[in-house]
Amino acid sequence: MTTDDPAEAPDGLLRSRLTELLKGVRPWDDLERSHLATALEWIASGAPLYRTRPPDVPPTHLVCYFVVLDETRGELLLVAHRKAGLWLPTGGHVEPGEDPWGTVGRECREELAVDAVPSAVSGARPFFLTITRTRGQHRHTDVSLWYVVRSSACDITAFDEEEFDAIRWMSLRRVLAEPVTALDPHMHRFTRKLLAALAAA
Repeated sequence: MTTDDPAEAPDGLLRSRLTELLKGVRPWDDLERSHLATALEWIASGAPLYRTRPPDVPPTHLVCYFVVLDETRGELLLVAHRKAGLWLPTGGHVEPGEDPWGTVGRECREELAVDAVPSAVSGARPFFLTITRTRGQHRHTDVSLWYVVRSSACDITAFDEEEFDAIRWMSLRRVLAEPVTALDPHMHRFTRKLLAALAAA
């Protein structure tokens, strides 16, 4: 067995990698600080990390969002998610044994038919972390690593129409003007953190 391939890496190595990634996230506020502490405890506990049966087994599992940023226009790509009924970033569940950046690359190709290119703001590391209880039937808890990838609006010409009704490019200020109830519940917080990071850069 080789440890160079995350899909074949032993559980302890995967947990060490996740711990390293989470410790590299600078919390934006007290809520993110609390979520990071809870996620680190969850990883260290030995609890299952990956979804093994859709939609809710185990009841807490890893998810990756990748927020597509057009760095020239200062706009984010959001998708109208059919099941959630919300405007969300693109993303998906981390497969068993999969490195989260590998999830981003796989889901980016599947959902938008483009390669994942790390953004200048965070590279190939998570920028934000949230823990969210889902709505509706089969409620479960998503531990979500939020990545920022870059692409221009003209490069994205297709999307997964089975999952999404539409896609929409929005300025960061426009995202903040949207009702919280229309978006992922943490989208405003993520956007404020991203605005501050871009201003600092």
